[in-house]
Amino acid sequence: MFDDRFNDYKPTDYSDYAVNEHVTSPDELPTDINDNILRPTTLDEYVGQDKIKENLRVFIHSAKERGEALDHVLLYGPPGLGKTTLSKIIANEMGVDIKSSSGPAFEKNADLVASLSNLRGNAVFFVDEIHRLNRTTEELLYPAMEDFVVDFTIGQGPSARVMKLNIEPFTLVGATTKAGNISAPLRDRFGIICRLELYTPEQLALIVRRSAKILNVNIDDKACIEIASRSRGTPRIANRLLKRVRDFAQFEGSPTVTVEIADKALLRLEVDKLGLNNVDRTILSTMIEKFDGGPVGLDTLAAATGEEPQTIEDVYEPFLMQLGFIARTPRGRIVLKGAYEHLGYTYGNKAVERNLLNWNSGDHND
Repeated sequence: MFDDRFNDYKPTDYSDYAVNEHVTSPDELPTDINDNILRPTTLDEYVGQDKIKENLRVFIHSAKERGEALDHVLLYGPPGLGKTTLSKIIANEMGVDIKSSSGPAFEKNADLVASLSNLRGNAVFFVDEIHRLNRTTEELLYPAMEDFVVDFTIGQGPSARVMKLNIEPFTLVGATTKAGNISAPLRDRFGIICRLELYTPEQLALIVRRSAKILNVNIDDKACIEIASRSRGTPRIANRLLKRVRDFAQFEGSPTVTVEIADKALLRLEVDKLGLNNVDRTILSTMIEKFDGGPVGLDTLAAATGEEPQTIEDVYEPFLMQLGFIARTPRGRIVLKGAYEHLGYTYGNKAVERNLLNWNSGDHND
């Protein structure tokens, strides 16, 4: 059990803001820099995404038998689900090298030409945030993906001429959290398109167990489930919570992370039973207390909570919608019954009944 030292405990390496909010962020943070040791390297080690794994196993096996490069692969889904990890697994399973970059890194066509010309032996070319490629660079990819040829211009004005550079066959693995922002011509050139889904608590518990073993952390099964159930369906968050819970157990002097330690540590991090953090709860309580549960517009909600509209829409809102806690209507966001019950508010006042009526009878789009 925790002793009185936890009442005065203040982590030295993290500000309150970083601990309480960033700990449940699905985006990669500087504190995740050492997580490479936790990444699986083969399809057998990779937990979850079973349909994608089995299909990739077939495609990789067949490509290797033919001695060809694997068809181009597009991986899309929320951040933190393992798109980068899966790209490295594809390279490992194919037995080829991998070169990694990101869409914003290619400011000039020459940057992309240099990267493509250095690829050898059916290599994997991984481009994260591929939806952020500029249009000129993207168009340079089309012939490279189809015919393994790069067209580039030498010189300027009337003396300019187009040169063709043959490149070796390669596999482009593109990753994005916004598949809708990828242009149709680029999307159509991917032969394999995979949508990564959020993980179940059971799958995340397996990931927590595996990560704990790598980190030499003794943890019981109930603690694994407790961490997994608060990880918002995201392996990156599960690994981050595991490391923070490990800190609390070490501070207490416990040789094993128990469910009691995990529960109290996560509560100290302000991560509740469903994985909601302080900002999630502030958004919901603000809508309930100040706007009778809604409808409330995004800009109004941002002003009332002190958060940026884009942050609410991209970071917090998707998870709250997945839980069935809020919904978008033509008039704005409304809070649904599950959120009232979770936060301990009384459900059933006139404003709630009005919102529910609008929700049942109206268009659900924003």
